[in-house]
Amino acid sequence: MSEAPLHNVNKSKRHIVLASNSPRRSELLKGLGVEFTVRTLPIDESFPADLEGTQVAGYLAAKKAAAYASDIREGEIFITADTVVVANGSILNKPENAEEAHEMLNALSGKKHEVITAVAIFDQQRKSVIEDRTIVCFRDLRKEEIEYYVKQFKPFDKAGAYGIQEWIGYIAVEKIEGSYYTVMGLPVHLVYQTLREW
Repeated sequence: MSEAPLHNVNKSKRHIVLASNSPRRSELLKGLGVEFTVRTLPIDESFPADLEGTQVAGYLAAKKAAAYASDIREGEIFITADTVVVANGSILNKPENAEEAHEMLNALSGKKHEVITAVAIFDQQRKSVIEDRTIVCFRDLRKEEIEYYVKQFKPFDKAGAYGIQEWIGYIAVEKIEGSYYTVMGLPVHLVYQTLREW
């Protein structure tokens, strides 16, 4: 079987490090056919209050990259990422509890919102920050549907309190404009292009 075009990244002794605890990002990066390891640090994900919602993902991806700057070894390429959900000009972060998750999903019900994922790709010499945006349209959700999803799936580690790849995505998403994978947390088409160029 022929090798994937990105295998030369590993053969050239460049090692990819995914600096994220997200199982979804690991799954998507595996889909590109490259070998990588996961290495994480506790990072403060706060951002300036006056920062526009559409700028937060890029800010946080770069902030995470800065936190790993002293940990990069020769031959390593690091990847950090951040995803934000913006609805009616407001950022919907990860909910802290079930009540917040209900509030967020109620805010998304019957409306369209924007999902922005930014990715920083960097080594000891250089850094690229790439960003992708997708519009997601939700149908009107019933109270019992929201309650079921929050209770069964506990989406407390997800921006906007939902994962598009889960049950809520099956029943709520009417249309998307952009990349499905950006909503999952990694715009793999842009990551692939950047790694290939490197």
